[in-house]
Amino acid sequence: MSTVAQLAIITTGSANFRQNFKCLGFSFHIDGRKLTSVFTATTTGRTDTIRNGARGRLIVTCSTAKPSSSSEISSSARIRSEVLTPFRSVRMFFYLAFIAQASLGGLIASTQLIGALANPSRAGAVTDIAKGLGIDIGAAALFAFLYYRENKIKNAQMARLSREENLSNLKLRVDERKIITVSEFRGLARLVILAGPSSFIKEAFELSETFTEQLIERGVLAVPFCTDGNVPSFEFDETEETKELTKKRRRLWQLVPVLTPEWSEWLDEQKKLANVSPESPVYLSLRLDGRVRGSGVGYPPWNAFVAQLPPVKGMWSGLLDGMDGRVL
Repeated sequence: MSTVAQLAIITTGSANFRQNFKCLGFSFHIDGRKLTSVFTATTTGRTDTIRNGARGRLIVTCSTAKPSSSSEISSSARIRSEVLTPFRSVRMFFYLAFIAQASLGGLIASTQLIGALANPSRAGAVTDIAKGLGIDIGAAALFAFLYYRENKIKNAQMARLSREENLSNLKLRVDERKIITVSEFRGLARLVILAGPSSFIKEAFELSETFTEQLIERGVLAVPFCTDGNVPSFEFDETEETKELTKKRRRLWQLVPVLTPEWSEWLDEQKKLANVSPESPVYLSLRLDGRVRGSGVGYPPWNAFVAQLPPVKGMWSGLLDGMDGRVL
């Protein structure tokens, strides 16, 4: 399913028509009557000169595919689940085999019990047959419970991996000319996503000032996402004495989410799964491998990040990359 928007531009005469189209992340098609160029392109910004021999009509169609819902488990998420728990399929196979064996034994014992009850000469065997039937029923129920629990854990893990995959496909603006996906930060930075009104974002920005240098050393980068549509204005100290600190603060808060409807949809889904009010400001921290490390309602615990996360450079680089904390 895709979202489509159209923009129609009417041109007259034989004058050159020059337009800079910026349809970020979209695939757009340009055509027209008596136009010298008809093309399809995917770009973040393009400038083209189109010559009209007569009055023409220029149509720009932008479309983008919506991110898949977490209910749609991708093949890569299934493969990752198998890699993380390689013996789960074997266990589930044996659970099904034991359930089938116990069910067959129970069926045979049931027919024997019915025959024994109908034949007075076999009344002495009723007790033993009933015990065997009880054992078969108990075994089938036990392995059915184990299979149900294993399958529930499997589905929850694949749903989490699918949500992480959807998150990794979301886009961030690094600067005016560079836009990359969240997945490209794996192994490079620990992202902390903040979602809330602009006042919440600005307060979190101010609270992080004391820990700026330590956060940068640990590869932490903030991703502020305003849910009220307002863009927060970050005020940096431009004095000569704080020039180096200001540079680090700009780096800490340089990322900007793009294609905000996709971000909004993903965050709303996470809040729903966590039983959090849609209006509540939240934060979400990622590990170096891109997996979710922690989340909560309110401001990010900058001091806890400094205390718990190892530096990404120096003698500890690489040695403690797996010490980011457990995966949620």
